Amino acid sequence: MSTKDSEALEQQRQRRNRINRMKTGIIVTITVWMLVSLLAIILLTVQVARLSSHVKRLEKAGQTTVSQNIPDSENVQAADTESSGQETQKSAYDKVVTGIDSEDNMAKEGDAHKVYLTFDGGPDENTDKILDVLDKYGVKATFFVVGDDSKDMQEVYKRIVKDGHTLGMHSFSNKYSTIYASTEAFEQDFDKISSYLKDVTGVNSLYYRFPGGSSNEISNVNMAEFVRVLNEKGITYFDWNVSAGDTSSDYTVDDVVTNVTEGVKRYKTSVVLLHDGDDKSTTVEALEPLIQKLQQMKAEILPIDENTKVIQYIKADSVE
Repeated sequence: MSTKDSEALEQQRQRRNRINRMKTGIIVTITVWMLVSLLAIILLTVQVARLSSHVKRLEKAGQTTVSQNIPDSENVQAADTESSGQETQKSAYDKVVTGIDSEDNMAKEGDAHKVYLTFDGGPDENTDKILDVLDKYGVKATFFVVGDDSKDMQEVYKRIVKDGHTLGMHSFSNKYSTIYASTEAFEQDFDKISSYLKDVTGVNSLYYRFPGGSSNEISNVNMAEFVRVLNEKGITYFDWNVSAGDTSSDYTVDDVVTNVTEGVKRYKTSVVLLHDGDDKSTTVEALEPLIQKLQQMKAEILPIDENTKVIQYIKADSVE
């Protein structure tokens, strides 16, 4: 074989090697890209699933944008309205008295503390667990419930009553846009939850909690108008003056215990806001140490009844 032929073969061999290396590089690059893309898809799928679950909870609660904090007494009673009818309604309630704190309820050293644990938004999977803890400590509480016609949840309504707790109403739909659309819509929703609980448990519920509280600023109807409706029906509504802070997505057991106990120290009568939704497992975990701490403080834990000091932002007795 001539020298030229050998050189030609060597060049061909080198060219093939270069081509093979290029092919290998392309294959490796494509493989890495596919793996990275697959990983990204998996992560996005997980994130979408989490967001979907969160959105469903928000839709169920009907609380997409509402804060659970109680405004100071200087804050407005309801969202500003534009129609002449709404302005007339607003002026009709100019003399309504507002404010959560009252001087006669502020605790001084040595005062006894009455504590009313209230749970909003159930019944749900965690409600039974909460009832188990309450039963363990012989503590009675109050449940402001929404409508759920499933057989499992009907049993929970019945257990609340059977175990000696107070059954309160928190609307049927728990959807702000539905409940607060008009006076008629509010009354329709109220009648629905009231009659439903009567049918399921045999109990006429006498207590109500507005979704978002009476100080919420979502309603275009003055909230005092809804208070008037409840007054006419002989229903007592309750806000809260102590919040566990369990609406946050990252709250801890310690947060709940600290928020409640520090709040309770301020008042002779504390109405505590907690929740028993399916995403409130931390609230369930916090309940036992919370009860223990309150008992160590010598606080009396009670269910809401006709003797309970009423805690309201909009004072019902000032609404005509």
